[in-house]
Amino acid sequence: MNALTPPSVQARSESRKGLPFGFGRRFFIALLLGLVWLVPAWWSPRLIGAMLLWDVFAVAVWLLDLLRLPKPSDFEVRRSWPGPLSLGRAATVAIELQNFSRLPIHAGLIDETPLSARDEPPAITIVNSGRQEYAILPRERGEARFGDMFLRYRSPLGFAERWALARLSQTVCILPDVIEAKKQSLYLIRTGQLEVRRRRRQPGMGREFESLREYRQGDDPRDICWSAAARRHQLITRTYQAERSQTVWIILDAGRLLRAQVEEAGQNFRLTKLDYAVNAALSLAQVASQLGDRAGLLAYGRSIQQSVGAGRGPRHIHRLVESLARVRGEVSEANHGRAARALLRAQTRRALVIWITDLAETAARPDVIEYALHLSQRHLLIFAVLRQADLANLAETIPQSEAEMFRHAAALEIVQRRELLMRGLRQSGVLAIELMPGALITSLINEYLRIKDRALL
Repeated sequence: MNALTPPSVQARSESRKGLPFGFGRRFFIALLLGLVWLVPAWWSPRLIGAMLLWDVFAVAVWLLDLLRLPKPSDFEVRRSWPGPLSLGRAATVAIELQNFSRLPIHAGLIDETPLSARDEPPAITIVNSGRQEYAILPRERGEARFGDMFLRYRSPLGFAERWALARLSQTVCILPDVIEAKKQSLYLIRTGQLEVRRRRRQPGMGREFESLREYRQGDDPRDICWSAAARRHQLITRTYQAERSQTVWIILDAGRLLRAQVEEAGQNFRLTKLDYAVNAALSLAQVASQLGDRAGLLAYGRSIQQSVGAGRGPRHIHRLVESLARVRGEVSEANHGRAARALLRAQTRRALVIWITDLAETAARPDVIEYALHLSQRHLLIFAVLRQADLANLAETIPQSEAEMFRHAAALEIVQRRELLMRGLRQSGVLAIELMPGALITSLINEYLRIKDRALL
């Protein structure tokens, strides 16, 4: 089983507090049938006694049926998870009921689910022993609490029923969109990695030594290995490959600006900018790990939320996934200076830093710009700003009224100001890009592969 899959829980059911039993549907049907005696009793009142005897008979059958029902401790309920739970991905939850008594029963189960996974609790029907599944759709990352299981069971006679409770409370972790991140990273590696391999043999591409071979026309004379040429009595040149074991740091801004929701076609609910940033960070970490680089994570708001040192390998990716799942958007402005100082302390050697953030609409120069320039003096920085789709559309729309003209002018001013800030970063040597949230994964991974291909780090 996948290490990210939530653990299964099981428990014997127990009697609920208060009245632990009730009347089944067939009991009420029997009482309604007893009202048939009212018709002949209209002419002969003595027949009312027959109706009362019928009711007494129905109550006696109900009591006998209740005494025959198994005890709550005769049932064991189990909740299991077929796989990891990812944000925005439909998943199923398996419920198993084991009946240890000899009497077959008809059970109705209600699982206590969080609103972030399902709008209303699911109702499941299991006859005797069996397994059923219900669907959920996680809409928030992080911890989600699933509560107890409520049982209502009855015998085949159906006159009486008992109510029980199985204590299956557990907290599960809703991960970033692992499936989409894996699909994107695999596709981009298959396409981009072939291009990197094709260029590895070209002179001057990459700085990491790979092998020696005979000199060919067109090779750079600076790559000639004179000691090997002296031993073999012919010109020998060095070949290089794209560097491995480099360090990539991903900085995630979890401040109020990243709490903005983004509407995408085909989605039943809105993801936030932070959700897109988290998915992009996961994809970047997977690609970097598969290319032999070491990936680290720093997520921050007013304080550092998550900090994972640079590393690679499946265990490190699992640790990153769990940390990314717990990144939460904050209602206050993020402390960009604290994040920059934390990264400078954690990474002293030159590395590739990918900073995913947004720009505040203030009259003064945003703090994040100043700290990005300071960070770029030591590291190669990709400064990714998330664009607001409705703002861009408003700036491109031709106004049709006076009110629309004012909104268009305000949007145009904001867009132009952001462009000036981004242009100033590029002139200072920062790889500044502004992206739509939906294109964040593809654009950042392509930029990372371009840097690897050109040995810019």
